[in-house]
Amino acid sequence: MSEAMYDVIIVGGGPAGLSAGIYASRARLRTALIEKGKTGGQAATTESMENYPGFPKGTTGPGLMEQMTEHAKEFGTEFLRDEVVGIELKDGVKIVKGKKQDYTCKVVIAAPGAEPRMLGIKGEGRLRGKGVSYCATCDADFFTDLDVVVLGNGDAAIEEAIYLTKFVNSATIVVVHDEGVLDATKIIQERAFANPKLKWIWNSTVEEIVGDDIVEKVVIKNIKTGERSELETNGVFIFVGTVPKTEFLKGVVEMDQRGYVKTNELMETSVDGIYCVGDARQKYLRQVITAAADGAVAAVAAEKYLVEEEGFRKQVIEPKVPVLVTFWSVTSEPSMALIATVERVAEQHKGAIEVAKIDTYKNQRIAKRLNVTEIPTIVLMNQGKEVGRLVGAIDEAQIEAALANLIK
Repeated sequence: MSEAMYDVIIVGGGPAGLSAGIYASRARLRTALIEKGKTGGQAATTESMENYPGFPKGTTGPGLMEQMTEHAKEFGTEFLRDEVVGIELKDGVKIVKGKKQDYTCKVVIAAPGAEPRMLGIKGEGRLRGKGVSYCATCDADFFTDLDVVVLGNGDAAIEEAIYLTKFVNSATIVVVHDEGVLDATKIIQERAFANPKLKWIWNSTVEEIVGDDIVEKVVIKNIKTGERSELETNGVFIFVGTVPKTEFLKGVVEMDQRGYVKTNELMETSVDGIYCVGDARQKYLRQVITAAADGAVAAVAAEKYLVEEEGFRKQVIEPKVPVLVTFWSVTSEPSMALIATVERVAEQHKGAIEVAKIDTYKNQRIAKRLNVTEIPTIVLMNQGKEVGRLVGAIDEAQIEAALANLIK
């Protein structure tokens, strides 16, 4: 196991992970980013990026990801090459298990991203990498002046098909909908329909990809008539969504049936100190800009979490004497008045007890951890364990009675 204890370990080097690295390192947290390959994620395979703010004439995915990587390095993010296979929780510490070694940290920000979804078409798996591709940016130049088929009709599929026309002789898009109907946004549709290299086959699906050592043709089925036909082609590009790469998180955090991690608006998962950002979490929009925002939110939330945890450890867990953990809020006058009462009792038993004052507005997670639902509340802790609780209208006599068996 690595002897280094990091404040934050980020798993995944796409835009979400890189953004988290920038924010966490800038906050002076000891931060490491683990990526098994080159940083950038799927964004690094997107040749043209026209909707990232600040680049009205567009930028390249690889270029933007390179800048993000350098930005994170400049602030001190440590980049590690390894493949993460699991996470263990032990005594409040997170152990990130890599194929090379284990890494210990206080916070994990999972940014594993997603990978292209396979359709399971006959011949797809056998011919993957032999004419079947899921990345136009990666493979378009291999099909220069050749004819290809594209599956998918959403934004990503149509944009990738348009990109392919810079290289190929023609790209035939097989669409399950009626003629003229696409799932892509209007502006992308207009651009596609105006491209002379794009051809269309409507109301159809690809039933089989045929070839010995390389793709030679596809079998197309019309979903309305059931008619089958063959189309000769040199390649098949599939763009039908993604699958989250969250295998290493299974059994650790809560996920949905598809494997996407459930988070709240702070990117917090079901486990304290583990966050999930980017395409691997449940969310409405999966774009570079939302991934970068996720990373920033998680890093700021993680910093606050670490501050809270450190304060809670020093004020509540470590003291060898009883601690009156007093939960208050500026919106509750009784709780503010109680602070003076608690401090008076502490002064009377100076050295025998301590006081920890918790503002519930700023420390909602700590309040939730101790199951505090009403203000004011005093949780009496002794050597890290709850030994008593007072809720509601609390006076000095009640506090003294609660302390009676604990101080001598």
